[in-house]
Amino acid sequence: MSRTLGLIGSGMIGSSVARLAVAAGLEVVLSNSRGPETLADLVADLGARARAATPEEAARAGDLVVAAIPLKAHEQLPAEALAGKTVLDTANYYPERDGHLAELDAGELTSSALTQRRLPGSRVVKAFNNITPHQLFCLARPAGAPDRSALPIAGDDVAAKAEATRLLDVLGYDAVDIGPLAASWRSEPNTPVYVRPYLGETPAMSVEAFFRWTLRTPGIVVPAAQVGKLVETAVRQPAGEARIPNDDEEAQSV
Repeated sequence: MSRTLGLIGSGMIGSSVARLAVAAGLEVVLSNSRGPETLADLVADLGARARAATPEEAARAGDLVVAAIPLKAHEQLPAEALAGKTVLDTANYYPERDGHLAELDAGELTSSALTQRRLPGSRVVKAFNNITPHQLFCLARPAGAPDRSALPIAGDDVAAKAEATRLLDVLGYDAVDIGPLAASWRSEPNTPVYVRPYLGETPAMSVEAFFRWTLRTPGIVVPAAQVGKLVETAVRQPAGEARIPNDDEEAQSV
């Protein structure tokens, strides 16, 4: 298993992944768009296994790299530093935040396939995009636990998906391979496996209230067999209809 995890983006999803990684004994190199000094509090909270860096430094340091930033920021990913790396893409496409992208609106590409095109030297795997940050942290369980949840992954490279599966296992999740990047829409917004299974029914509320509510909700166990069934029932919807639950630049949407 890779011992150093690089994180490009240290908002809600990135922070949850970092906390799970540190708890699992991994070294974590955090970064964001505002500079390492802005991560001092988070690094102090995470402890000696964590340090802050620039995105380029985090990309080079990581045996495996998680890109936990909005899709609109993917053009700034350090492609050269990420060459040869497996990159876990947590982004979902939200036109109101990312701007309309014709290929995505038309269903010609998935957002992760677009990211793969932007990172030709990397191996992109879609992961962590269908669960809210607090539930990602709270639902993690050791391997073999009867109440272990699973998360879907998608990618074009078999070895990269194996790396992602091992990381998820270390962090506390089973992985369900849902196919290539072209099939990654099956775990995106407006699909059955997206967010709701891990939360249950959600009261009508504002975006801010929703995220406060998730912090008071431990989450619902979603085992691998259930994830597989939910993915199979997915029907592709127009990507341009997705609505963003949070538009903070570094608070990666779920």
